[in-house]
Amino acid sequence: MKFRALTIVVAASVLWLLTAWVTPPAFALTQVRLFDLSYHECPPELAEGAVDSGTPMAANCFIVTGKAENKSGKPVINADIFGRIYDANNDSVMQNRTRLGAIEEVPPGISDFELRISVPANQPTPLKLEQFKAAGFAGVVRR
Repeated sequence: MKFRALTIVVAASVLWLLTAWVTPPAFALTQVRLFDLSYHECPPELAEGAVDSGTPMAANCFIVTGKAENKSGKPVINADIFGRIYDANNDSVMQNRTRLGAIEEVPPGISDFELRISVPANQPTPLKLEQFKAAGFAGVVRR
């Protein structure tokens, strides 16, 4: 009986050690720094039919531009963009929402990015862009 229990403990220990070396790599979020942010109005063809959050309210279309810095050394795929946007009265443009969009691919190093946003027409400009960052995966993630 003792021999059988000892055999099971040894076999379990050997399997545990072997699987520790063979585990697949974990995909963790890669942080991307966003800086040199600015915005401008959309060209007329992009602004056509802009509405706010499914309501028939009029909205203004803007393109947010800036630089993305990926220090990981690998391309980051589908990086979600987070940030806060305020109007001239310091009111939030997108209440209860910090995810603003995504960048399809961020290559290693510094690259340019663009993000289209719609702002209700009754919110005054200039807009304030704060706390922008992005995070994605250094590999393809199934959806």
